[in-house]
Amino acid sequence: MSYTLGILDQSPIIEDATNEQTLHKTVALAQKAEQLGYSRFWVSEHHHTETLAGSSPEVLVAYLLAKTKSIHIGSGGVMLQHYSPYKVAENFHVLAALEPGRVDLGIGKAPGGLPLSTKALQYGTLNQGDDFEDRLTFLQQLIEQSIPKEHELYGIQATPIPKIKPTLFLLGASPESAALAGKLGIAFVFARFINSDNDVLAQAARIYREYNASGHFAISIAAIAAPTKKEAKELIGDQKITKVHLASGRTLTLQSIELAEKFGQESGEAYTVKQYEADIVYGSPKDIKAILDDFHVQYQVDEFILHTPVLKEFERKRSFELLSPVNLQLQQKVAVS
Repeated sequence: MSYTLGILDQSPIIEDATNEQTLHKTVALAQKAEQLGYSRFWVSEHHHTETLAGSSPEVLVAYLLAKTKSIHIGSGGVMLQHYSPYKVAENFHVLAALEPGRVDLGIGKAPGGLPLSTKALQYGTLNQGDDFEDRLTFLQQLIEQSIPKEHELYGIQATPIPKIKPTLFLLGASPESAALAGKLGIAFVFARFINSDNDVLAQAARIYREYNASGHFAISIAAIAAPTKKEAKELIGDQKITKVHLASGRTLTLQSIELAEKFGQESGEAYTVKQYEADIVYGSPKDIKAILDDFHVQYQVDEFILHTPVLKEFERKRSFELLSPVNLQLQQKVAVS
């Protein structure tokens, strides 16, 4: 294949598993992903939720690095509005020094939770994310040791300085995010499982390439594979995407109508909540590979990072196995022969 495949695991709590069991399942999945030829394995940041166990990606990344040998491990992503770029750089420099060449630092712009958890994370220093570009730029400068002389923190270093820097990614779902990543010369991941508008995707891909023709452009895509297309469709059911639209112009994706309503109420703004059909790629491995091949050509995609929103343990694991590089390459060889 002319593109690579990775996995985004949000550590979903399924089939009445405990938090401890859920996190150990994430570890087991990372180890399996390594065996199956996936390029990278990322974990996410979600706060104050009873449905996902992944609240601290930097801690989970450290554990996963220790439990795997070769696969890239990273954050998908660290929500930078809550944290000092300097501390984030220190955290990932330590990880990169321990496991050279395997550490990915994916950065997200969303809050990763409701306004109450944002207040708790930013206790005493509330930040709405308006300075995100400045924070991301400073983080990049810390990692690349390129802080300009006119910067108020010129001379600072995020030690220890690793021999191989962590790879920096920006995660986003808009052309504006793609433009920022392109201008900064860093890799970009379009979150299609959040924004499945292919017109927006096309615009983001075009803008990113205009700024950074040789940059790494990836798509994080919701996908479910099964032995047959019929079974895959049944696994999707009637899944929806829930969004809260705030009067300030911000739009956020939540896991349910209840959470979206709660977010709107806690925001202190006028808001509306809407549900949309979840655009999930589904089918047999052959069906999905054909779709990925088309996306690769149409949008010049270097990598797909698979998000699999199935709340059934066996079927979820099987989907990752069916879509693994090892399996898809085997099928490709059989088709050629």
